[in-house]
Formats: sequence, structure tokens, C-alpha cells
Amino acid sequence: MLREELNEFLADKADDMKAQNITTIDVQGKSSVTDYMIICTGTSKTHVSSIAGHVANELKKSGLETLGMDGEKEGEWVVVDMGSTMLHVMQQEHRELYQLEKLWG
Repeated sequence: MLREELNEFLADKADDMKAQNITTIDVQGKSSVTDYMIICTGTSKTHVSSIAGHVANELKKSGLETLGMDGEKEGEWVVVDMGSTMLHVMQQEHRELYQLEKLWG
């Protein structure tokens, strides 16, 4: 899967679960960890964990494996690592506090 296709897939699957304010940031040359960050908001701990879980399950169904997933137990900020793209699912207060769009945009 091409990076653009992967990014669209991740955003689409997050949208399936009613993730809010889905934003893709190109961090090539700015981050040594990944090339793209997709950031979205969930309305509660359960919602954040459900979005990330759904995305991970859909990736698996399509034959792709995550490199890792962290934060799903707490449900405040879950990262799904796909190598070239990282999906950040955050509660609104964490998104406002860390302002990843400003940091990396």
C-alpha cells in the first residue's frame, strides 16, 4: 500500500468510528520517527480506545500489521504506529494541551 493510500485508509477507518477533526500532517524532514502524522479526536476514553482498536482491526483484515499501539488502556491518547505514518487518537483536552499540529505543522 502506498503512503497516500495508507493515510487515506487510516483516516477513513477513524472516520468510520466518528473520530472528530481528522488532520494529516507531513513531517518528512522534521521527524526521524515517521513521515506522516494523522491526528484525530475522540469524545471519551472509551471512544478513543474504540477508534484505535477499530483502525488496528481493519488494518489486520487488509493484511497489514501495526508496528505497535500504545495508550489503549488509558484511552486518553492512543498511538497506532504504522512506520511511515502514526495515527494519534486523542481526547480533546490532550489535543489542546500538546498541540501536535502547531508543533509539527
